[in-house]
Amino acid sequence: MYTTGILGAGRVGATLAGKLAEAGHDVTVGTRSGTRPDHWSGPQITFADHGETARRAEIVINATPGESTLERLTALREPLAGKLLIDISNATRHGADGMPGGLLYPDASLAEHLQDALPATRVVKTLNTMLFTVMAEPRSLSVPPTAFLSGNDPDAKKVVSGLLGDLGWESSWLLDLGDVSTARATEALILLVPHVIRSRGFAPFAFALAS
Repeated sequence: MYTTGILGAGRVGATLAGKLAEAGHDVTVGTRSGTRPDHWSGPQITFADHGETARRAEIVINATPGESTLERLTALREPLAGKLLIDISNATRHGADGMPGGLLYPDASLAEHLQDALPATRVVKTLNTMLFTVMAEPRSLSVPPTAFLSGNDPDAKKVVSGLLGDLGWESSWLLDLGDVSTARATEALILLVPHVIRSRGFAPFAFALAS
């Protein structure tokens, strides 16, 4: 088990914190104030500010809003040095209805920008192609979902694969796409999400590779 830090205390952060804590991980959740937010719906665990959370953790999960992630995490370059960073966010422009309306980095990806900004950190992109509930409950769907992984460091992706196993993911449901540039493809899938939600409502979903 790993000392795990989660940056962000919204629904995504709370969901992952609960499942990882159940699996035996030592979890710290990072907030701007360093304190437990009033809306927190996750387990009774440790809270710290973002910098202290990154310093404590071996693995850091980015669950901050994608449109502000690059600025927030670039400011954490020193405490993130030498760490493994799992980026699960999507950087989008919002449409009139508040749902994703376009990509902030259409000719690259947020994951690539993070890796460039944090050269001493091993960045792995995953879990960004599903509703947040599925991240920690992949068996809740009627067919096995796929979790894609993108990153430059093969050993880092092996560690992330193990952590995904603690979240309930079977190894056969994981697909290593290659280096961090492949995150461009999975981040672009967010543009399908508003249409899926409008068509079938706000229900658990994930993208799956059928073969």
